[in-house]
Amino acid sequence: MEGRDEDVLVGANKYREEQPIGTAVQTQDTNKDYKEPPSAPFFEPGELSSWSFYRAGIAEFVATFLFLYITVLTVMGVAKSSNKCSTVGVQGIAWAFGGMIFALVYCTAGISGGHINPAVTFGLFLARKLSLTRAVFYIIMQCLGAICGAGVVKGFQPHQYERLGGGANALSKGYSKGDGLGAEIVGTFVLVYTVFSATDAKRNARDSHIPILAPLPIGFAVFLVHLATIPITGTGINPARSLGAALIYNKDQAWDDHWIFWVGPFIGAALAALYHQIVIRAIPFKSK
Repeated sequence: MEGRDEDVLVGANKYREEQPIGTAVQTQDTNKDYKEPPSAPFFEPGELSSWSFYRAGIAEFVATFLFLYITVLTVMGVAKSSNKCSTVGVQGIAWAFGGMIFALVYCTAGISGGHINPAVTFGLFLARKLSLTRAVFYIIMQCLGAICGAGVVKGFQPHQYERLGGGANALSKGYSKGDGLGAEIVGTFVLVYTVFSATDAKRNARDSHIPILAPLPIGFAVFLVHLATIPITGTGINPARSLGAALIYNKDQAWDDHWIFWVGPFIGAALAALYHQIVIRAIPFKSK
C-alpha cells in the first residue's frame, strides 16, 4: 500500500503486518497485493537479548498499572457513596474501563501491541501473532502491573479499600458458578474477537477507504461488556485485573470463585481466536 501506511507490530514481535493507522488513502487493488504475514515462531529465545522485548514488557506493566489504578478508584468511588445519584454509577464504571482501554491501547500499541490483558495475549498467541516467550513475559508483567496498581489504591485509601472490597471481582448473589463462567466466556469472546477484527491487516487493506482507529472499537467493546456483566460478576474478562484486586484485598470472598476469572477469559479468548482464524479468515484452508 502507498501513502500513509505504517508498519505495525502485531504482538510487537519481528514479524510485521502492513496496516494503515487512523485514516489511510484508498487504493484499488490492495487485495491482489496482500500477502499473509508469516506466523511467529512458537519459541524465540533470541528475543531475550533484545531491548525491544523488555521495552514492550515494561509498557505492558505500566499500562496495566494505570488501568487498575484508575478503574479500581472509580469502582470504590461508586461503592462508598450513600447517594448513587451523586456518583457516576454503573455506566460510569463501564466508561472508566472502556475509556482507559481506549487510551492505553492507543498509547502502547506501537510498542507492545497494547494487550493489557492476559486473555488478549493468549488469544493472539494461539493465532501465532507472538511467540510463547513473549506471551509468558507479557502475562507476568501484566499481572505485576495489576497488583501494583491495586496496591497503590490501597495505599492511598487503606480503610475504604478494606471496607469496600477493593474492587475485587466476585459472583453476585442469585447467580450460579455456571452463570458467572458463561458471562466471562462470552464477554471475553466479544473483546478478543473485536481485537482480531480491529487489527486484521487484510481487512484494513481491503477497506482502506474506511478510517480505522483500532483502540476505539476495542475500548467500546470493553464498555459494552461491562454494562452487560457488572451485575453478574463485576466483569472480569481480564485475569490480571481480577488477580491484582483479589491479591491486594486478600479476603475469602475475593478468592471464593476466583478460578472463574481465569478459566472463563481464557476459554473465551481461545474460542475467539479459533473463530477468527478458521471461520473469518479461513487460514487453515488457504493454499500454501
